[in-house]
Amino acid sequence: MKLLSPTNSRCDGSGQCEGAFTLAETIITFAVFMLLMGGILYGYLFGLNLHQITRVKLGATDDARKAVIQLTDEIRSANRIKVGDGTLTNFNEAGTNALQLGNAIQIYPTNNTSIWIRYFYETNAASANYTKLLRSTDGINANPVMLGGITNIVPIFSSEDSYGNTLSNNFNNRVIGVTLQFYQIEYPIVKIGPGNYYDFYQLHTRITRRTLY
Repeated sequence: MKLLSPTNSRCDGSGQCEGAFTLAETIITFAVFMLLMGGILYGYLFGLNLHQITRVKLGATDDARKAVIQLTDEIRSANRIKVGDGTLTNFNEAGTNALQLGNAIQIYPTNNTSIWIRYFYETNAASANYTKLLRSTDGINANPVMLGGITNIVPIFSSEDSYGNTLSNNFNNRVIGVTLQFYQIEYPIVKIGPGNYYDFYQLHTRITRRTLY
């Protein structure tokens, strides 16, 4: 019988020997360890990037949800609604025999026409709330409803029939259509613009008053 001894070993004073790694084995072990650590690090960085992307999407969804919930409740409980164009200080309702479209809506909760709620899109580039959807009560102040920049190429509010067609008069039993097109940059850690990540969203909903007569 032929006995094979380790190519690289060390012995103590009692004559007991134990095998040791060769240089090639050490290099291979180190290379496998580095590949493993590189994979773990890549997975961690990918997870961080995915987390930031998800935060942007969730932030946009949450903003839209909050805006729609409040707007929906106020339209459903309204006594009267006007669609048109407006700012903090004035409101122009869409005319008779004209398409009922606009970037503002005025809601009257009761029969008292001096009490109203106005949602409008800020078009003044000099305003700190430029490109935001604002809400005002009786024209006293305006608070942002949507934090993300709105980029609508179509009117935000519309008056529609039950089939989704835009009406040309202020009918009592109409449906209020709301369309919001916006981008989300609430988390600046995510770079936006050409070559970088950005996201664009569109929300469309239709709301009807509970009390129709």
